[in-house]
Amino acid sequence: MLATTALGLTLGSAAAAQTMWDMSVVWPEGNFHTQNAMTFAETVNEVTDGDVQITVHSGGALGIRGPEGMAAVRDGLVPIADILMSQQVGENPALGVETLPFLAPTLPDLALLHKFYRPMIEDIAEDMNQKLLYIVPWPGQAVYSPEPIETVEDLEGLTIRVVDANGDSFFGALGAAPLQMPWGEVVPSLAAGTIDGVTTSSSSGVDGSFWEFMGNMNRFNWQASSNIVTVNLDAWNALEAEDQAAIESAAAELEGSFWENSADEDAAKIATLEENGMTVTSPSPELQDALLDAAMPLWDAFKERVPEAAPVIDSYLAVRGE
Repeated sequence: MLATTALGLTLGSAAAAQTMWDMSVVWPEGNFHTQNAMTFAETVNEVTDGDVQITVHSGGALGIRGPEGMAAVRDGLVPIADILMSQQVGENPALGVETLPFLAPTLPDLALLHKFYRPMIEDIAEDMNQKLLYIVPWPGQAVYSPEPIETVEDLEGLTIRVVDANGDSFFGALGAAPLQMPWGEVVPSLAAGTIDGVTTSSSSGVDGSFWEFMGNMNRFNWQASSNIVTVNLDAWNALEAEDQAAIESAAAELEGSFWENSADEDAAKIATLEENGMTVTSPSPELQDALLDAAMPLWDAFKERVPEAAPVIDSYLAVRGE
């Protein structure tokens, strides 16, 4: 009887020590960011010997919209979340650096930018009562449209969904009619005719079955965009130091493979778009030059508007030789 009681106390103590985190993800279950989150959750369970267990809730099931991600983690509405960083500029405008048009159009460019940018992201997260665990980019941002885009004039008057203020400024300068909206509103807006086009990744184009609404995917790769996974600092600080170290190590190790997933994802999803009848094109050199001409003034305007981000941008461009 005493042995049974002692065993019960031991099991009860172990159960009490277990930490359960619900993770908010707005993307559907099949999206590669969601799959990354599930891999991370499984790894955390393994490296902490079950001390920390994360349940991934995809498709916005916890009721948290994209722009609310960092605020929700800060306020403890959820302990951990996968968050589209560019949608958090209302919390801190410096979170919009990487979405400046054509600032970092390739994954190598973005990796270089993050060498200067990541410490700022970590500081912003800490100021908002959370810890940055990992960052994963989306494939390059394309422009989906009813008609091909071969010249800047083809963009004039196009009502197009954008994610943030940088996209609004860029497409506004090109003569389009941009509308900022989170992902959850995109497909209903296409179906209602509120928007004619969308700027987003190949992944989201497949998630939204865009071939049902329009026929063209224009591979501008005009904007970098990353998701961040952050954890509430109160929840983090409640963990044993050993579990914290194991989770940090796992996040750092997985981040590299998650970046590789992003590159693989782009090729696979472009193939899916084409299989479903979409025409996929890249801009001509002439159009590329015209787009870059419209983009570069926005870099300087951003540095004036968000001066604390200027050293990050300038250091990155200096290494790139610009």
